[in-house]
Amino acid sequence: MPGMASNRLSFHTVALVGKYYAAGIAAPLQELAACIASAGHEVVFERETALNIGLQAYPTLTPQEIGQQADVAVVLGGDGTLLGIGRQLAGHDVPLIGVNHGRLGFMTDIPLSDMHKVVPEMLAGHYDTEQRTLLQAHVQRDGETIFSALAFNDVVVNRSGISGMVELAVSVDGNFMYNQRSDGLIVATPTGSTAYALSAGGPILHPTLSGLVLVPIAPHSLSNRPIVLPHEAEVLIEVSSGRDASVNFDMQSLTSLLPGDQIVVRRAVQSVTLLHPVGYNYYATLRQKLHWHEFPSAEDNRL
Repeated sequence: MPGMASNRLSFHTVALVGKYYAAGIAAPLQELAACIASAGHEVVFERETALNIGLQAYPTLTPQEIGQQADVAVVLGGDGTLLGIGRQLAGHDVPLIGVNHGRLGFMTDIPLSDMHKVVPEMLAGHYDTEQRTLLQAHVQRDGETIFSALAFNDVVVNRSGISGMVELAVSVDGNFMYNQRSDGLIVATPTGSTAYALSAGGPILHPTLSGLVLVPIAPHSLSNRPIVLPHEAEVLIEVSSGRDASVNFDMQSLTSLLPGDQIVVRRAVQSVTLLHPVGYNYYATLRQKLHWHEFPSAEDNRL
């Protein structure tokens, strides 16, 4: 479970990463940088973020350099921005703090209006910490690996918008499980269970769980249901037939597939550490983001 870390991390160098193509992002990024610097921390910017907002007042680093030199990364954007930098920093001991400048914000859980107060408090050592698992997947064609990537949320095999269903043969740990005709199949981490997998009818998994969830996308047979697998499971998905199929990773990188291609998915060795404000509560996040706290109106009750 998330909790107060027993060993406080020392945050001297703080990297800032922004959703640089979002309208109005430059001003809050510069405000946050000044706020962090005034608290005595060295501020560096992710290079693409700085270039795209025209910022020259702070040193810039590539994600690889951030992994080597920064003590923590503060991400100002939506969950997609955090997913992207999280994959790039996986394997480096750099925790992430998320400030929400997006729409939903399951992982970027600090409201923009609170960042001036909350982020300095966290950098001073007042935070809760949580480990998130990743997926490692590779695509095999004729016995050769043609593509490999990490995924924070999910690995998705699906058809294009204009083609028919794809036929997939799915095995787990070398044991054949089923043939499936559908629009695709999602392999999600607990983190990703509240993303595409949720909209496709999958269960919500608490992020501290270590399992995987398989969620069919619009299956031809209604008996193809989501299933939760052990964390050590290896999933093999073979494309039996179907035109214009592809596999994507967190909806941010993808490669095209041919019949006979195999996608092998397992839990990655790397993980990502998220830092939250003290008192962070996952159930409160679900309640707020999924509007569980809202009661039907009197008009709704009459319908």
